[in-house]
Amino acid sequence: MSEINRFGEMSVFVRVVELGGFSAAARACRMTPSAVSKLVSRLETRLGARLINRTTRRLQLTAEGTDFFERSVRLLADLDEAERSMSTTGTPSGPLRVSVNVPFGTQILLPIVPDFLACHPGITLEIVLTDAVIDLVEARTDLAIRAGPLKSSGLIARKLGETGKIVVAAPTYLERQGIPKIPADLAGHNLIRLGYSRAVEAWPFRVDGQPWMLTPTGNTRISDGEAMRQLAVAGVGVARLATFQAEADIAAGRLVALLEAFNPGDREEIHAVFVGPGGHLPARVRALLDFLHDRVVLR
Repeated sequence: MSEINRFGEMSVFVRVVELGGFSAAARACRMTPSAVSKLVSRLETRLGARLINRTTRRLQLTAEGTDFFERSVRLLADLDEAERSMSTTGTPSGPLRVSVNVPFGTQILLPIVPDFLACHPGITLEIVLTDAVIDLVEARTDLAIRAGPLKSSGLIARKLGETGKIVVAAPTYLERQGIPKIPADLAGHNLIRLGYSRAVEAWPFRVDGQPWMLTPTGNTRISDGEAMRQLAVAGVGVARLATFQAEADIAAGRLVALLEAFNPGDREEIHAVFVGPGGHLPARVRALLDFLHDRVVLR
C-alpha cells in the first residue's frame, strides 16, 4: 500500500476519533459511513490490532487505538508543516540560508535584518558572509547576493540595484605619502588589492576623454571588500571601493575621495541569485527577495 494511502487512512481514523463516530467522520470526509467502517477495519487488519471497540451506542478506543491515534495526529501535523514549508504562496516560514558578499552584507543587509524578521517571525535566517562565489545547490543555499557581472549559469537573477566605484585613502596615509593629482601618480602609492580569483585587477579611469587602466600594485592583498575598507581607514594604502561602502567614512572624514575628475563613472550591478524557476520559489525565499527589492537603496 502506498504512503499516500496510509496517510489517508490515518486521516480518516483521526476524524472518526475526533468526531466520535463513523457517520460524522463520513460527512467530514465526504464518504459513506460504510466506506469509513470498512477503511477502519482494513486498517486494523493491516496493523494486526483492534483500534476501536464498537458498541451500539458509542465507540471506544483500545489501548492500541489510543497509541495509534496519538502517533497519527503527530505524523499528520508533521506532514502539514512539511507542505506549508514548501508552499510558494503560504505564510513564509522555515529555514532560509543566504550567502552574501561581505560589503553588502555588513553595510546593507545586516542593518535591515531585524525589520525582516519582525515582518516574518516564522523564518529562521542563516547568513553566510563571503566574497567567494559558491555553488548554491552544493552549499544548500537558498539565495545569494553577488556584485559585478554574472557568469552564465542556470541561476535566476533579480537585480537589486547598482553602485558606483570610488578611489579613497585615509588622511593619515595621504599626509605620509602625498595626494595623487592624476591617475599615473598612483604608481608610487601602496594600492590595496583584492585577492580572490574573480576580482578584476585593473582600476579604470578616464584621462583626456579616453579610457586609462591601471593595474594596482602594493604590499597588501585582502579577501573581501569590507576588510579592504577597514585597511584603507587604518591608513594602509589606497583602495577602490563601492560608493555605498565609502560614503559614511568620507562624510565622517575617515576617508578622502581621490581623483574624482578621472572617475569613469562605471557602475557595478548587485543581484540576488537563486535556483529557479522564479514561479516556484518557496514563500520564505520570495519574502526576502521582495523585502530586499523594497528596502535596498544603492548609490
